[in-house]
Parts: sequence; C-alpha cells; structure tokens
Amino acid sequence: MTITDRGPRLALPGLLPGLLTALVGTAVAFVAGSALPAVSTLTLAVLLGVLAGQFLPASTRAGLAWATRKCLRLGVVVLGLQLGLGQVAGLGVGTVLAVVVTVLVAFTGTLVLGRALGLSRGLTLMVATGFSICGASAIAAMDSVTRNEREDVATGVTLVTLYGSAAILLVPAIGSGLGLSPGQLGVWAGLSVHEVAQVVAAASPAGAVAVGIAVVVKLTRVVLLAPMVAVVSIVERRRDGTADSGANPPLVPLFVLGFLAMMLVRSTGIVPTAVLSAAQLLTTLLFAAALFGLGAGVPLGRLLRTGHRGLVLGALSTVLVATVGYAALSATGRA
Repeated sequence: MTITDRGPRLALPGLLPGLLTALVGTAVAFVAGSALPAVSTLTLAVLLGVLAGQFLPASTRAGLAWATRKCLRLGVVVLGLQLGLGQVAGLGVGTVLAVVVTVLVAFTGTLVLGRALGLSRGLTLMVATGFSICGASAIAAMDSVTRNEREDVATGVTLVTLYGSAAILLVPAIGSGLGLSPGQLGVWAGLSVHEVAQVVAAASPAGAVAVGIAVVVKLTRVVLLAPMVAVVSIVERRRDGTADSGANPPLVPLFVLGFLAMMLVRSTGIVPTAVLSAAQLLTTLLFAAALFGLGAGVPLGRLLRTGHRGLVLGALSTVLVATVGYAALSATGRA
C-alpha cells in the first residue's frame, strides 16, 4: 500500500527502521559514487534500492516511503539554490509550449495504447497520468478523484518507478549518442523522464546546468497536474453522478513554491559560495535517499504477476513520451 500525505500519521518508532535503512543506503551509494566517479551517485542509489528492496522486511516500508517523499521535496527546494532566474528566462515560450504538447500527447496516447492492449481503465489512467506528468505523486493525486482497484494504483506506481529508473541510464546514453548539449539534454530529460528525482539522476551526468534546466522543465510538467486532475474529476463526476469537491490538489505544490523561493534567493547574488557548495552536497544526499526509497519500492514479484501487457504499456508509454519530448525539443530549435 502506498503511503500518502493524507494517510495516517506514524510515530517515530514506526518510521525508524525505514529511515535507518534509507540512511545506510544513501551512505553506501555516496561512498560508491565517490569511488566510481564515472557512475552517478543517484544512479547507484536507485540500483541499490531495487536490489535491497527484494529482501527488506515490511517494517522498513513506512520509513522508506516517508523518507522518499520528504527527501524528494526538500531536495527540490534546496536545488533551487543552484539556478538563477536568468536561466529560467532563457527557456523561452517555445519550451513551455513543448511541455504542454508533450504532456497532452503522452497522456492521450497512453490512454489509446492501454485501450488497444485491453488493459483496465483504471490501470491505463494511472500509467497515463504518472508517465506524462510526474510519476507516483501524479498517480496518487489522480487516484483521489477516480475509482480504481488498489492493484491498478500499485501497478502504476511500480511501472513508473521501473521505467523511470531505466530512463536514468538510457536518457544520458542516448542523449550523448544524439550529440545533445548539456542544456538540450536537460530539456529532454525534463520533458520525458517520470519522477522529479529520476529527472535529476538522468540529467546529472551532463552537469549542474543540465540538472537545473531539467528540473525547471519538469516542474512545469508538475504544475500541469492540477488542471489535468481537475478535468478528469469533472469527467468522473458526470460519468458517475458523484462529486468530491475536496479531492483536488493545490494548484502549485508547496515544494514548488520553495524551489522558486530559493531561485529568487540565488538570483540576489548574496548567497556565499561555501553555502552554495554545501547546498549542492545536501541536494545530492537528499535525492540519493529519495531514489533509494523509490528503488526499494519496486515489487518485482507483483509486477511479474500483472502480466506482460502492463509491462508493454509502460514501455510504449515511455517511448512515446521520450519521442514526443524530443520532437518538441527539435521543433523549438533547442535540438
């Protein structure tokens, strides 16, 4: 079961096993990444999480889920110190339009693919939402305004974690083969990779500039979650004759506002270099913890039991969003 912010509050003793596991996993990934500079610490963190997750006891789940959620959001906030407003302005109107087009085509295209594969409406909607917007958080938000089987939600989260993790390795490799510059790779990663932390990991081999641009592009996709959920909610109400007016998420998540606030602080030029360096290290550690938790949440046995059609939809949706994202990138003159 996925633990969401609206779920029951857990006391520290219940979270402690998972928090300690996340701490150890982060430390191992950081040390290994320092010893193997050719491999990203974030990539190592998610791989370690996938491996460890198959053997971790159930007592660690709550703490890992909490660490993943909190570290991801705090990491995004701190990351804002690595990017000034001048770089954001440099994205241009074309890139924003590319985000909107990519999200709409990926969402509707995945719905069509799921229907063609004969998958349930719930699973198809979960995959379409998670793959086109922002991963597990988008799935949780969409689930709040629709009626789905728990297995559909869990499978959607599993698929978005699995294929998003694969994108961490594939996006920089393919981007290098295509001759993309750091800025271009950042835009493409932001347009096509599922989770925010996965976007950071996919862009990190190209450097801080790529990561900063990727996160700005990705957060633009995140903002589109609110209108997307609102539209689906209206459709569901008309379809079922019900209403759930309190289910819609806020228009702009708090951690996005925090990211923008840190960008404003960075743009003032008053932040000392030492603080910026410390913030960069802290960002790496926070995202490593989040990615370890995401990797540990991949239930391979359950995924295999869902059948090959779910895996096929995830693969096709990943290819679709990456292809449309690259086409949009090319159309804007950024590739």
